[in-house]
Amino acid sequence: MTENTPSSTHEYVHATEFADLALDIATTMLASGAHCGRITRNLDRLAKRWELNVQMQLTFIGVAMTVTSEHDPYHTVTRYRSTPPHSVHLELLTEFSRLTWKAADGDLNFEQVKKETERIKKIKHYSYWSVALAVGFSCACLCVLAGGGLIDAIVACMGAFIGSIVRVFIMHHKFNPMISFVIASFVTTMVSGANMVFHWGSAPEAALATAVLYLVPGVPLINSLIDLIEGHLSSAWNRALFGASILLCIAVGMTLSISLLGLNNF
Repeated sequence: MTENTPSSTHEYVHATEFADLALDIATTMLASGAHCGRITRNLDRLAKRWELNVQMQLTFIGVAMTVTSEHDPYHTVTRYRSTPPHSVHLELLTEFSRLTWKAADGDLNFEQVKKETERIKKIKHYSYWSVALAVGFSCACLCVLAGGGLIDAIVACMGAFIGSIVRVFIMHHKFNPMISFVIASFVTTMVSGANMVFHWGSAPEAALATAVLYLVPGVPLINSLIDLIEGHLSSAWNRALFGASILLCIAVGMTLSISLLGLNNF
C-alpha cells in the first residue's frame, strides 16, 4: 500500500512493501559482489527517504531484515530471503547506487524505484566469449610480466581461454561451482602444461603458473577483508572460507593435471 497522507507531503510506504523491495535489492547486490557496508549504506538511503529504519543481518547465503516506521514503532516487519547464486556483476552495483541516490534526492517515487529495480536486475553480463577472450589476454600479459616469451604468452592465453569456456559450460548445466573450478583449473593446466612437456617456449613454467590466475577469487577475498574491518564478522568469515575453498579447488585441479603430465620439476 503506497499513498500520500493528508498531514504530510511525504509519500507513505508500508513497512512490508519496503521490506520486500529492500530484500530484493540487498540479496541481488550481495550475490553481485557488494560488501556489507555498501549494501547497508544504499538501503539506509532508501529507508530515510520514506522515514523508515532498517536493521539487517547479512550473511553469505541470505539477508535478515527488520523495517520499522520512525513515527510508529508498532509499524514493524521482519523478513528473511536467501541470495541467488553468486556471480560478480559490478554494473548492477553501480546502477543500484545511482538508484538509491536518485530516490534519496526525491527524484523517484516508490513505484518508480520498484520498476527501476526490476530493470537493473535484468541487465545482462558480458557475453562469455568476450569474457573468455579478455581472460586469455590478461593471463598472457601476466605471463609476459612473469618472464615468459611470446610463445609462452600464447600458450597461457589459450589455456585460460579454453578453461574459462569450460567453466561457463559447466555452470550453465547447474553443477556445483566448486566442481567448475576444479575442472577449469585442470583443463587450463593441461593446456598450458603441454608447453613444459614439449618445450615450445623459453619459460614454460611462467605460462603454467599464470594461466590459472583468472580463477583466483579476488572479489570475495577483498570483500572479506572490508567486512572484517567494518565489523561484519559473520559475512567476513563466510567470504574468506568461500575464497579459500576456491583456492583449494584450483590447487586440486592443478595437482591432478601436473600428475597426469608427469611434471616433477614444477
